[in-house]
Amino acid sequence: MKPVLAVTAGDPLGIGPEVTVKTLQDPAVRAAARFIVVGEPSTLYAAGFTDDLAALLPVEHPQAALNTPHAPCSWAGEVSFKALQTACKLAAGKKAQALVTAPISKQSWALAGVEFTGHTEFLRRYYGPEALMMFISGPLRCALVSEHFALADLPRILTQARITHTARQFAAALQRLHLENPQIAVSALNPHAGDNGRFGQEENTVLAPAIKTLQQEGLSITGPYPIDSLWLAHTRGKFDGLLCLYHDQALLGLKLAAREPIVHITAGLQFLRVSPTHGTAFDIAGQNRADPGSMKAALLFAAAHAR
Repeated sequence: MKPVLAVTAGDPLGIGPEVTVKTLQDPAVRAAARFIVVGEPSTLYAAGFTDDLAALLPVEHPQAALNTPHAPCSWAGEVSFKALQTACKLAAGKKAQALVTAPISKQSWALAGVEFTGHTEFLRRYYGPEALMMFISGPLRCALVSEHFALADLPRILTQARITHTARQFAAALQRLHLENPQIAVSALNPHAGDNGRFGQEENTVLAPAIKTLQQEGLSITGPYPIDSLWLAHTRGKFDGLLCLYHDQALLGLKLAAREPIVHITAGLQFLRVSPTHGTAFDIAGQNRADPGSMKAALLFAAAHAR
């Protein structure tokens, strides 16, 4: 039996409906799984959705209209948030084996009065406080110790406890991807890994002690390494995964180095959650110009690992 995937179409005014439909039209995707799509129906049908592609759970709204400008707005935020809530109940209730989410607009959620910044914050609240944000593109794998924070806050956020906890989560997630004893490398915070304290003390006072603790627990983990040389080593096949300290350390290197579409995974939930790594792209929405490559990679990854 093929796994069932719950798929949210994301913000109805962004490219979510388009990339969802284009992906479902791919024979390789339909051969891999069965799908329940949750989203605003008029925008999905306008993008070419047909009832033979997937089961549709419509999330309707009285203000929904195809001539609405492609921009953040409150009703679109209400729709995409309700779609997420519905799809999560399917996955948590075992009616779907994994969740795939098309991009939402954080601004639309705010306009709709949604209390959560984005997907991950909502998922952590209800489906797994230990959720880990990680990214995969072929043999490239990375995870984040901190996510959406100002750089000025990093010295306060990057504690030994946070680093060791995230590293353990990352190792467990890599093991679930059939890497029995994953080799993990930790990035430094400061240029040249602090140059023995000349450019900052975090490498000596926080990172090195955390890594030593993890090594004593049996994890195959080393560092801290300067992030530029670390990404170069990873692209040449060294290490099974990189533990990056903040958002751009992971995403900048990955987007430059990736040769395959990037998949975003929220590990450590009650169910597998996967998403593409692009945003709503309001500027090209409704023009049939969106590339479904990342969404396709997300659905195929979810189908392969759903069980």
